[in-house]
Amino acid sequence: MTKAQVTQAVSDAIELDTPVVRSGETINSLTLRKPTAGELRGVNLSDVLQLQTDALIKLIPRLSNPSLTEHEVRNMDPADLVQCGGEIAGFLLTKRAKGEAA
Repeated sequence: MTKAQVTQAVSDAIELDTPVVRSGETINSLTLRKPTAGELRGVNLSDVLQLQTDALIKLIPRLSNPSLTEHEVRNMDPADLVQCGGEIAGFLLTKRAKGEAA
């Protein structure tokens, strides 16, 4: 898989239960893209798969569009954090593990 193919893997829009407000701008939804190996540096993959808060707080700013800051992610509604974490964890599974054709 080329880098272009990896960066094309993007989640459907994630509607936030509690919008993120930034300088008068309201973010109601965001998308997440599949991380590259380099973007996973400094994060324990088992922590990501277990939806550990600290791991998600590091990763979501690297993968979100619009890009969120760590501070904004720390202040997210827990339900929104878990929803984003589930999307990211799904990116880390193989097609076989997801039951898709290879």
